[in-house]
Amino acid sequence: MTTDATLSTPTPTSPAPAARPRGQGQWALGYHTPLNANEQLKADDDGLHVRRRIEQIYAPRGFSSIDPADLNGRFRWWGLYTQRRPGIPGGRTAQLEPHELSDEHFLLRIRSDGGRLSLDQLRAIAQVSSRFARDTADVTDRQNIQLHWVRIEDVPAIWSILEAAGLTTAEACGDTPRVVLGSPVAGVAADEIVDGTPAIAEIVRRYVGDPSLSNLPRKFKSAVSGSPAQDVAHEVNDLSFVGVVHPDLGPGFDVFVGGGLSTNPRFAERLGAFVAPEEVPEVWHAVVSAFRDYGYRRLRTKARLKFLIADWGVERFRRVVETEYLHRRLPDGPPPVAPAGRRDHVGVHRQRDGRFYVGAAPLVGRVSGTTLAGLADLVEAAGSDRVRLTAQQKLLVLDVAEHRLPALLAGLRELGLDPDPSEFRRGTMACTGLEYCKLAIAETKANAAAAVAHLEQALPSYAAPLTLHVNGCPNSCARIQVADIGLKGQIVQDGQGNAVEGFQVHLGGELGPDAELGRKPRGLKVTSQELPEYVERLARRFLEQRHGEETFAAWARRTDEANLS
Repeated sequence: MTTDATLSTPTPTSPAPAARPRGQGQWALGYHTPLNANEQLKADDDGLHVRRRIEQIYAPRGFSSIDPADLNGRFRWWGLYTQRRPGIPGGRTAQLEPHELSDEHFLLRIRSDGGRLSLDQLRAIAQVSSRFARDTADVTDRQNIQLHWVRIEDVPAIWSILEAAGLTTAEACGDTPRVVLGSPVAGVAADEIVDGTPAIAEIVRRYVGDPSLSNLPRKFKSAVSGSPAQDVAHEVNDLSFVGVVHPDLGPGFDVFVGGGLSTNPRFAERLGAFVAPEEVPEVWHAVVSAFRDYGYRRLRTKARLKFLIADWGVERFRRVVETEYLHRRLPDGPPPVAPAGRRDHVGVHRQRDGRFYVGAAPLVGRVSGTTLAGLADLVEAAGSDRVRLTAQQKLLVLDVAEHRLPALLAGLRELGLDPDPSEFRRGTMACTGLEYCKLAIAETKANAAAAVAHLEQALPSYAAPLTLHVNGCPNSCARIQVADIGLKGQIVQDGQGNAVEGFQVHLGGELGPDAELGRKPRGLKVTSQELPEYVERLARRFLEQRHGEETFAAWARRTDEANLS
């Protein structure tokens, strides 16, 4: 029987157990239960396994046979995305479900680690483009080539052609280690600090397609360059090895981690460690493995390495990499020397062996199968077997004897690959955009090309470097925050109050020793129709107000907002 006395007497109890901190899905901390649909999809089946289903089920039976989980997820592990259904305006991108945006054709991304292509590989891509992709091809700022209009029925035949030439689409997309960027002049540049080619080749040999690395929290972008030009945008990669000379250990690499752009831009930080050339693959693997195990998996918006580095700091991250993965301490090393000159290698340059390499600019990265086939013939006639892609949507031809330069230069111009481009053509990049991308809000390639044409006519003698990066959505595939003029696709209002395609404007961004994210002047937006004249207006004001050799980025950061409208 309960009495009032017993009710008033407190009963001793054990302390309540401390609540377990809310996990972020970090495997190393014991959180293996998938915390969102993407993590569940990867737990259900490795994305690499989808190739067998493509070859045995989907290609023979057609698009309608594809399991939605494979179509919208695992296909990416083999470089395949459904492209945007034609005719859907950018204003509807956020209103429609993925299946409503998707066409029954695919974008196919072809890896070119280090940007390296032989003539056989170039011709294989050209053949695939012409036979299976309506002659489309784009050079990306990740040293890939992307094709469009690919049918699922043709994918096995495409793989057969590419792989016979030593190419692959494996892990070109997905939550995997993406293509490894490399200096396009590795092994030939007269001023090279160290050749990163062997390290990239070994990374690819050991780890591309490795199931232990095929389920990362998100994509992983890495680079290796021993060029003093620092030509792989190391400031915005997850992991970069940048050429340096250690005072005691000789040439090798400094290490940068935690860079990235998109909606939460962040510059990479130095790890402070020196890595010898032969150790790069091992250290690369250790960093990727640490990201796999400690990276955040609860929210995809926080799942890139940059968020872990921001929370931990580079000191803690280095300590974990060294103690848990390398089991040894890396030597401290010097920072890279600030680069002089430009990163894109456009123009004619003498190699260390006395021959020349030639860098040319396709217009906003757009080429075609026909163009690539013509380029292969031209390169062969020049006595070369080596073409390179750059991280600025450019193409290089290596190993050209001096007496063959005139014919090569003329041939490149005929193909629309300008070796002496205007500053506007040279500095303009554009992502895939509304034409093919399901995330896009604005058309990019056509708008950027129209701007270049207008600027070349309006300012034919303009000679100062100017970067114009055009992106169709906030994801910054074209690196808008680090351009002189960066444009992010949006629906904006025109002068009559109508909702039309346009761009939010970022100004004064740059990479290099003075790396800065571009400023976003309040309310500064421009319609697609206004874009060419807007850029012309900015370029003219810059020339009028420039202090000496001041860069456009420096001017844009110091000038009043009234000058930027």
